[in-house]
Amino acid sequence: MERNEDDGIVGENSQPRAECDGQGSALSSTLFLDHVGQVILTFNSDGLSWKLVQSFNNDESTCLGIKLASKSSTEIKFSDVYAVEFINYGLAHESNLPSSGRCLVHNDEMYRFTVHGVQRSTTQPSLWVPAVYTFGHKDLQTCLMWVNHTNASLNLELGRPRNLMVFIHPSSGKGNGCRTWETVAPIFSRAKVNTKVIVTQRAGQAFHVMASTSNKELYSYDGVVAVGGDGFFNEILNGFLSSRHKAPYPPSPTDIVHSVDGNGSVLIHHGSSGTVAESTSQNEDLSPLLTTPRQENGSGFSTFRTEDGSSNIADQDHDFPFPEERFRFGIIPAGSTDAIVMCTTGTRDPITSALHIVLGKRVCLDIAQVVRWKTTSASKVEPCVRYAASFAGYGFYGDVITESEKYRWMGPKRYDYAGTKVFLRHRSYEAEVAYLQVKSEVTNSTSERGHLSSQIQALWSPNKSERVVCRVNCSVCNKKPVWVSTGSPRATPYSRPEETRWLRSKGRFLSVGAAVISCRNERAPDGLVADAHLSDGFLNLILIKDCPHALYLWHLTQLARRGGSPLNFNFVEHHKTTAFVFTSFGTESVWNLDGELFQAHQLSAQVFRGLVSLFAAGPEV
Repeated sequence: MERNEDDGIVGENSQPRAECDGQGSALSSTLFLDHVGQVILTFNSDGLSWKLVQSFNNDESTCLGIKLASKSSTEIKFSDVYAVEFINYGLAHESNLPSSGRCLVHNDEMYRFTVHGVQRSTTQPSLWVPAVYTFGHKDLQTCLMWVNHTNASLNLELGRPRNLMVFIHPSSGKGNGCRTWETVAPIFSRAKVNTKVIVTQRAGQAFHVMASTSNKELYSYDGVVAVGGDGFFNEILNGFLSSRHKAPYPPSPTDIVHSVDGNGSVLIHHGSSGTVAESTSQNEDLSPLLTTPRQENGSGFSTFRTEDGSSNIADQDHDFPFPEERFRFGIIPAGSTDAIVMCTTGTRDPITSALHIVLGKRVCLDIAQVVRWKTTSASKVEPCVRYAASFAGYGFYGDVITESEKYRWMGPKRYDYAGTKVFLRHRSYEAEVAYLQVKSEVTNSTSERGHLSSQIQALWSPNKSERVVCRVNCSVCNKKPVWVSTGSPRATPYSRPEETRWLRSKGRFLSVGAAVISCRNERAPDGLVADAHLSDGFLNLILIKDCPHALYLWHLTQLARRGGSPLNFNFVEHHKTTAFVFTSFGTESVWNLDGELFQAHQLSAQVFRGLVSLFAAGPEV
């Protein structure tokens, strides 16, 4: 047997042919494909394609009197292939397809190799399932040649991880964290991704590992994967950002000024508390979406303090600047809600998420910085910084989380039980919210308010404005964050003071919510805000004013149905903003940050566009 210059194998027991067109090789061989039969496999610049060797009149034939469907070429792109394995000598599986007008049955033994890829579900496009194609040939060198060629092409695919740190929450959701990882671990092994697995033993462990790990060590990995729910990912995210993200505190209206005294303490000065309709922002140095290195004295910049008041965080080396574009986060869903996974992949399927990770998919994700200034009305001012990737909610949302903590033994069902109890209680809270109105919001608000007024104070308007929903290759999210396109931390146009003004809403609220993303989940299939985006630089502020019990139920039922209109009520305010300040006038104030409890009597928040990247491609539908 001899080998030609184009790696084709020539011999009496082999049938491969390798052809070169002068610009790129077009390799093809006749191989056996399990469950199909003999095919001509062709190596293309972007993938593999194959078609049956036999051709039939009118492209159809019969077997045992059964008319068979027409045959057409099949292919798989290298971008959808995550592994190719040589599996040595073995029995080829039978084929039920015809050959030369008769049924072909293969019981031969041959050398085989398997191509592992993905395919989309025909009924659920966002659901990815493994696609396995096993090819065989009598000649060993032919199989090895195809394995080597395919592996060489896979090595050219950019962005695929090779080393990952994996945190597993063993009691997430129904306590299936470890079992979920065991389900997806073979995918990482086949893709030759090295994983350092840490099964957490206590609350806060993942936070402290992320916060105390040096950048040099952390960036030796291509990313971090969380096997758990939204709360567990929030813990990991906060551990990562706490010691690395240095930025000013969120802006505030001119009559609520956050300042730092000579001892480094933050003070809150309140001006007139009258019913001011609006005021122009004067905080040019505290514009949202601005990432600025910490000054030596730390004045005016956020430093993380944990719930217990400690700040035991390792100093980070400056040779590895933040953000690091290559570094990404992944989530294998094993929680009770998994809203972040639903919004970034379109499904809660762990296999789909694992395939997104090994194929190196990427989306940027907005992150909200939330600063608690006071825990209670009587407590002293002491800023505590937290980050949220999906949602920050007060009132109904905070009460549900508080109530559900009493019933952890129920698993995910505790949220339905707690939600019912809180709904029947129907409590409202006195508070004030000040928010930045951005220029694009002025037009939208004016048109929407004009439409509502024309309805003569209708309780609900069935007409809704056209919504641009976030999908794969979203044109809104594909606009790169400024730090990616310019390499320097600059505020985006949304945050220019001359284009914004402060508006206020004061009264009794059933809930106050700030959605970073749409927050799609099984209870709200379109999410809290159907047209929220993963990376548009906006918070979606949702204010639910006190209303009769029946109307609030109507609002909640609209949330629970696909295609509903939960925001089209006159007691519901929806504002796209980049920052807001919240002040409670009551004695109780519990917030829900990505499913975690957060006590805050007064807080402020701002959004950072595309601050982190995830191993995901966005939802298909």
